[in-house]
Amino acid sequence: MEVRTMLGSSLVRKNFFLPTELFFRIVESVGQGVTEFTEGDHVLTVFIGECGKCRQCTSGKSNICEVLGLERRGVMHCDQRTRFSINGEPIYHYCAVSSFSEYTVVHSGCAVKISSVVPLEKVCLLSCGVAAGLGAAWNVADISNGSSVVIFGLGTVGLSVAQGAKLRGASQIIGVDTNPEKGENAKAFGITAFINPHDSKDPIQQVIKNLTDGGADYSFECIGDTGMVTTALQACCDGWGLTVTLGVPKVKPEVTAHYGIFLTGRTLKGSLFGGWKPKSDLPSLVDMYTKKEIQVDEYITHNLPFEDVNKAFNLMREGKCLRCVIHMAK
Repeated sequence: MEVRTMLGSSLVRKNFFLPTELFFRIVESVGQGVTEFTEGDHVLTVFIGECGKCRQCTSGKSNICEVLGLERRGVMHCDQRTRFSINGEPIYHYCAVSSFSEYTVVHSGCAVKISSVVPLEKVCLLSCGVAAGLGAAWNVADISNGSSVVIFGLGTVGLSVAQGAKLRGASQIIGVDTNPEKGENAKAFGITAFINPHDSKDPIQQVIKNLTDGGADYSFECIGDTGMVTTALQACCDGWGLTVTLGVPKVKPEVTAHYGIFLTGRTLKGSLFGGWKPKSDLPSLVDMYTKKEIQVDEYITHNLPFEDVNKAFNLMREGKCLRCVIHMAK
C-alpha cells in the first residue's frame, strides 16, 4: 500500500515548531493494492496518516490513527523497514515522509490527493503549520463568537490560530511574543493587541488577566515550551478557561501546574495537526483556500533556491521568516 512520488517545483522548509518538512508531491508510480492514486496525481504528504479502520479513525473523536501515527524511527509504518539505502546502509525516512529527496516512498494513507489546479507551492503549507493552527482554533478549542483569545508565539502556527479565531468572531485576540517585529505584521492575521513580555514589569499572565477582565476564554501555547504551558493556563479565566498546547518541546517535556488551576474549572488540551484527519479533512481546507476563505499565501515570506537552504535555516532561527519556500531546479 505504498506510493512513489516525485518532488514538484518547490518544497517548504518548516520552522522548529514541529521538526518536519512536509509539502506537496506528484505521484510517479503506485504499489500493489493501491487504487486511489494514479500517475500524475497531485498530493500533499503528511506526517500522520489515516487508515480509516482503526478504533481512533472510526471513533469520530480523534485524528490519532493507531496504524499510521507519528513515526519517529525513520521507517515505514507497514514493515518497520526503510526504502532507501546507500552502499547497503539504510537511509531513514523522516516522519515517514522524507521530503528533502527528489523521489520518496510513502504509505498511501499518508498521501492526500488534491485538485491539480491549485498552486502546489502555496497549498503545501496546509500539510502542517497553517492547518495545525486553524484546526486548533476550530476543532480542538471550538472558539466561540465574541470570546477572548491569547496566543503565545506568533510564528506561522500562532498566526494561523489567530486567523482561525478571527474567522470564528473572537472579539479580542492577544498575541504574545518576545520578537517586537512580529507585532505589526500579526495584525494582518487577526491579532488585536500585541504584548512583548520584556516590556512589562508584571507577569505576563497578570497583564492578560487585566486586559481580559479576569482571564482569556482560550489560550494557545505555540512555542514548544512546557513552562509557557503553565503560563497559558494561568492566563485563562476560572470556570471555563481552555488552554491548547500545540508546541513540541525540545527540552523538559513534563508540564507542571498547581492542581488548583484545574480545580477551578480550567482545562488543558493537546493538539496534533489541529485535530484534522488528513485524508478526510485536508481536501476541504484546500477548497476553502481556492474560494479565498482562508489565508495561506500570506504566510510565505521568502522564496529561495535549494542551494540557499542554509540561509533559510538562518532566517528561521533568527525569527525573520514565517515560511520559506525552497525551490529545487527543474
